[in-house]
Amino acid sequence: MYKICLLIGDGIGPEVIASAREVLTALPLEWNFVEQGIGYGEYQRSGSPLPDATIQAIRNADAALLGAVTTPPNIPNYFSPVVRMRQSLELYANLRPNRSIRHPSSRPGIDMIVVRENTEGLYSGVERLEDDGNRAITERVITRKGSERILRKAFDTARLLGRKTVHVVHKANVLRQTCGLFRTVALEIAKDYPELTMQEMLVDTCAMELIRAPEQFEVIVTTNMFGDILSDEACMLVGGLGVAASGNIGADAAVFEPVHGSAPTLVGTGKANPTATFFAVAMMLDYLGEKEQAARLRIAVETCIAEGQVTPDLGGTLTTSEMTKMVIGKL
Repeated sequence: MYKICLLIGDGIGPEVIASAREVLTALPLEWNFVEQGIGYGEYQRSGSPLPDATIQAIRNADAALLGAVTTPPNIPNYFSPVVRMRQSLELYANLRPNRSIRHPSSRPGIDMIVVRENTEGLYSGVERLEDDGNRAITERVITRKGSERILRKAFDTARLLGRKTVHVVHKANVLRQTCGLFRTVALEIAKDYPELTMQEMLVDTCAMELIRAPEQFEVIVTTNMFGDILSDEACMLVGGLGVAASGNIGADAAVFEPVHGSAPTLVGTGKANPTATFFAVAMMLDYLGEKEQAARLRIAVETCIAEGQVTPDLGGTLTTSEMTKMVIGKL
């Protein structure tokens, strides 16, 4: 029996997590679900968007599944619960697969994964105001430890998936110290993987090449903010945020999530697309070692997409609940 922490969240989070739970229950596996609060609603209830009990529940679970959170600006004592969760649990690797689907919104021939450092860089949270509030400074923190573990994760992922190349994306021509360290460590790590070809690419060139010829990429590894931007760009080549899933992986914990936001305008309309959450569930199944069930779920979801049995954002007419039932029927 697997213990799964369900992080319900805000907006459409409860709806897509409910769909995920239905699909998981339909699989020939046993589950123990534990629900915990996260996000703006939890902040309003308890005073914290990420209570200590939530962090502990994630640690105690085999894996966690996150719905969506709202992170409003300029709220006293409020912080991004997802960024804090990643840092608190050292979920250092953010994995974002982008693979073509049989849908008009997707370009063919794409099968890449973006491996993004998840705990430092420009999202380290080291900020300050100076000159009576007229000068704002953010420090970009890149460490050898952080670089080594994310780069090794990328090369290990490439090896595991049978890929041939790893694109190391940086801006070392301008950010000579921070990206320079990341690049130096990459060159060192690459020597341990002689069967893989490391290719360097500046981040602006990578953004351009993703549009021009995305088929060239197999594994992209980069720093935190660069990875955040590039992975969102990449997902628009294969169906958009409605089908984009990610995994936050650490040594002792893992949290899987759809990439989309809380979409407050869709709450209660039945139009929330559960596809990204289903793909996040498939990633979680892979992480748990249930690769056969993960493959079954991906095939079921991709078949629904190909047949047009989808929600309105993908051109279909199904509600969230109806698509969930359709996927379960395919299973």
